Amino acid sequence: MPVTVLDKIPALIIVDLQKGLAGLPTAHPFGSVVDNSRRLAEAFRKKGLPVVLVNVAGGAPGRADVHQNQPSGASAARPADWAELLEELDRQPDDILVTKNTWGAFQGTDLAEALAARHVTQVVITGVATSIGVESTARSAHEHGLHVVLATDAMTDTNAAAHEHSTSRIFPRLGETATTDEILAKLAAHA
Repeated sequence: MPVTVLDKIPALIIVDLQKGLAGLPTAHPFGSVVDNSRRLAEAFRKKGLPVVLVNVAGGAPGRADVHQNQPSGASAARPADWAELLEELDRQPDDILVTKNTWGAFQGTDLAEALAARHVTQVVITGVATSIGVESTARSAHEHGLHVVLATDAMTDTNAAAHEHSTSRIFPRLGETATTDEILAKLAAHA
């Protein structure tokens, strides 16, 4: 269902489109996710609306089955530019940069305060991975009382079933889903 309305001050949140994640095999073409996120960022900036660029620099300390067979200190082996945002996002001085160490962009960061200071009441979310960083950020945004819009063609996951589950089952409970073009059309008419 396309987004019904854009609030007076929506913000765009782009999750984890960074060099260290760009080479992962994904369910949908990573390049399309980057391109659609870039298009949205350009449109938001043109309207003078906030753009939030999120990168992940580490992970939460809790144990998980998926990490049991990895060598200790595996994150230390990451290349120096692993957390750098992709150049295609064209980071601007007015963009809000959020570096996180958990799945979601709100936990342990000042994102909620930064959005509140700008009177943001709605967020449009893109990025990777759909079922991890994007979904966690969407859940937190919803819990912070923000209206949530999920640009489903501007996100992907390493697991097609996980992507489908998030977009079809979880996201409709957290907000509205729409394509990049549908959001851009609303943004073009935005006062």
